[in-house]
Amino acid sequence: MPMQTETLTPATEASEIPKLVAKLREAFESDAVQERVLEQTSSGGACVNATVMHVAVPDLPFGGVGASGMGNYHGKAGFDVFSHRKSVLVKPTRLDPKLAYPPYTKLKERIVRRFL
Repeated sequence: MPMQTETLTPATEASEIPKLVAKLREAFESDAVQERVLEQTSSGGACVNATVMHVAVPDLPFGGVGASGMGNYHGKAGFDVFSHRKSVLVKPTRLDPKLAYPPYTKLKERIVRRFL
């Protein structure tokens, strides 16, 4: 059965966007889809299920490809700019602590500072 595709364009009805987002979430829960996207796209780094966490891990290089890739930085990667390795961070969604998400309260801040 061929895969049905849908496109998000400026003309997409606002009422259709939640359905498209749900389909994207469902698709990206599949390990096979995640692997396929990582293998078939070019990027300086990628994150699965933890978008902002990539920049928080000092050992993962951060930067893009092409014009966006000028200046990979973070830790040793700052010295390895010519190798331009692709870093990938995959974070399971099980036991996902609410601590990592807004709203960021004073209590959450105190807890995080203890780990830093």
